[in-house]
Amino acid sequence: MRIAVIGPTHPFKGGISQYTTELAHQLAGVGHDVRLESWTRQYPAFLYPGRLTIERPELPPFPHTRRRLSWRRPDSWFACGRRLRDHDLVVLVVASPVQMPAYRGILAGMGSNRRATVVTQCHNVLPHERRSVDERLMRGVLTRVDGVLTHSDDQGQLASTLTDAAVSVEQLAPLVVAPATAHVRDRELHRRLLFFGLVRPYKGLDVLLRALAAGPADVSLTVAGEFWGDMPDQVAHLVTELDLADRVDLRCGYVEAAEVPGLFRNVDALAMPYRSATASVNAYLAFEHGVPVIASRVGSLPDDLREGVDGMLVAPDDVAALATALTNFYSGDTALRLRSGVRRPDAGPQWSRYLKTLTSFAEAHAR
Repeated sequence: MRIAVIGPTHPFKGGISQYTTELAHQLAGVGHDVRLESWTRQYPAFLYPGRLTIERPELPPFPHTRRRLSWRRPDSWFACGRRLRDHDLVVLVVASPVQMPAYRGILAGMGSNRRATVVTQCHNVLPHERRSVDERLMRGVLTRVDGVLTHSDDQGQLASTLTDAAVSVEQLAPLVVAPATAHVRDRELHRRLLFFGLVRPYKGLDVLLRALAAGPADVSLTVAGEFWGDMPDQVAHLVTELDLADRVDLRCGYVEAAEVPGLFRNVDALAMPYRSATASVNAYLAFEHGVPVIASRVGSLPDDLREGVDGMLVAPDDVAALATALTNFYSGDTALRLRSGVRRPDAGPQWSRYLKTLTSFAEAHAR
């Protein structure tokens, strides 16, 4: 099958760029003829208050990559669409409604009687922090494609309210960009938690900080990641207000892959106290490094861990529930028992399912 994947890749940073790159590799690895169409400029810099690119690739670059798309060059959108007219499957990687005008242009360039099956791979059907225009932008693309792939049931249901196209749900396959350098099980309790990744309001860091203040007094926290907008000041103020300055280590800035293994050393659990979520590969990253997960019961997170075996689940946006979970985690042998239940991710079977679901759109369209 001749397949085009349209989305970010190196030098753009972050999980969606990484996943797009790995998706192209995985499709090529099972015998498809794959091209990756990517961006020189994804969107205006003012829409993302942070660093957009990195120098060193975090995964092996995909060899058949074109970087010609630009948010400010509509001609690049139409030209991309024309290049894809002889493809069997085109995958539009959806991270934000900001991409939708470009995707409308690509679809127009493919022509009204297009040969290719077009599928949107929705990391987020709608943003966590939404604007009034977002639904209209998303509907404008989802009603023009042949299929929608989402990563959780609630996202699939949301997509179905925006389009009559076929909607499939498939759990994100594991992606570990920073493999553990050793797999010796840590049998020591460190009384330290880790919050990792881009810090945005919906990820509930404030809930975790309040739960930390209400929970065991000798437990500390490392926060490592790029902070969104004015969140550094908000978080620093809350740490001071809760008298947690001596227990919270704030490491602001994007964490490159080479730095990740060091973060997971000497921590007892990865905390994912999200208010809302679609899907995340961070639980798999924790498991790769032998660390259990304490997560909110939102999005695909309940599917990513085995409650009571390698992690704990709590109600979202509930300080008391999370504080109780932290107390229970550090009671008796619970923390060490959950650590002993952690297994390294077995990516192969899940990637097979993921690719089968994705390519099945084109197979169904051909019948």
